[in-house]
Amino acid sequence: MSATAVPAARSADGETESLLTRIRAQLPEFTGALRRVADHVLADPAAAARATIVELAERSGTSPATVTRFCRALGFDGYADLRLGIAGETGRLARSAGWQVDIGREIQPTDPLERVLSQLMAADTLAMRDTAARIDLSAVERAADAIAAASRVDIYGASGSALVGEELQFSLHRIGIAAWAWTDIHNGLASAALLGPGDVALGISHSGQTRETIEMIAEAGSHGATTIALTSFPRSPLADVADFVLLTATQATTFRPDALSARHPQLVVLDLLYIAVAQRTHERSHAAFQRTARAVEAHRIKEVAE
Repeated sequence: MSATAVPAARSADGETESLLTRIRAQLPEFTGALRRVADHVLADPAAAARATIVELAERSGTSPATVTRFCRALGFDGYADLRLGIAGETGRLARSAGWQVDIGREIQPTDPLERVLSQLMAADTLAMRDTAARIDLSAVERAADAIAAASRVDIYGASGSALVGEELQFSLHRIGIAAWAWTDIHNGLASAALLGPGDVALGISHSGQTRETIEMIAEAGSHGATTIALTSFPRSPLADVADFVLLTATQATTFRPDALSARHPQLVVLDLLYIAVAQRTHERSHAAFQRTARAVEAHRIKEVAE
């Protein structure tokens, strides 16, 4: 598939989606030499901002013509605009992160935990900010409307995405929403086949390419259920089969690649979705919270008076 320019997204408060986030979102569309340029820019954006077009081409094992094609795929007229964009973003991130670290720097085996903590905090702060810029609040609202009115909600995911899905299932269950989280493909497909109009199916996959999750969402959609995708890639197969797409952004670090670093941004988006559902079912949610709290009260350790 050839790469095409993606317009920058804009959040509700006007914040523009970052350039590096756009590059990550388009990674599946870049092949061969274009992918090598993208990987090199993402691996060390500060160095890319300082490099000439010839230097970037040499370091990525490509040619200046390829770098120019990469720039145009991102919507820039030429390398000077791309370089300026990267430089402006890396400088802004360094100032806003609040930690004296190079965002994207590899964590070394000998790094002290204080340094590791700073790297993780900076990376997660950036991922959260970029996620806030990418999220389509109108899609969240429509997804919340569907869940609030649903007879039942199925949540599908594998591996780390399954853990995130279980968190949402637990939250929805506490406010009286009939929700199930499925990780096994056979059980998930059987449940999806029983959904219909008025039901909701939500699939979670950072890459949007997890075959099992795609199959379960597609099965649910084929029977009339409203389908929602939570992914980092808007042009992924999962996004293609969903009615609503909720986007996240990631910032990988050493020992924590994209699929793992996606967990916190995914939780933030799903928390937003859950709260939007709770707002729409306020009286029922409040009553459910009180009843569930009373049900487990006897299992809490009471404070002993001195």
